[in-house]
Amino acid sequence: MQSNGADGNLLRGTLDFLLLASLEHGPLYGLRIIQDVQQRTGGHFNFKEGTLYPALHRLEKRALIRAETRPSDSGGPPRKYYHLTPTGLNELTRQREEQRAHARALRPYLEFA
Repeated sequence: MQSNGADGNLLRGTLDFLLLASLEHGPLYGLRIIQDVQQRTGGHFNFKEGTLYPALHRLEKRALIRAETRPSDSGGPPRKYYHLTPTGLNELTRQREEQRAHARALRPYLEFA
């Protein structure tokens, strides 16, 4: 995963959170997940399929998301759509609070001029 001007090691720990949050409002397929993350972060987070699919498979193995194949809405081959499981929603809630706590802890350092 890449970010505009940020350390890749720091961002790798954020990937699962971004993917879970992207699926919070409904099922999405791979390319749409990438686009959603790019759009919602103003292009700050940018990753390719080679990063996305191993992460999705890891989340699926942990039963945080589930995949189902659906016909393409554009007439192409079927697409695999991913959606949160109840366990995944609980994990998203936990990770969201963890991210908020992290941001609160950093705030004094970010505001120092």
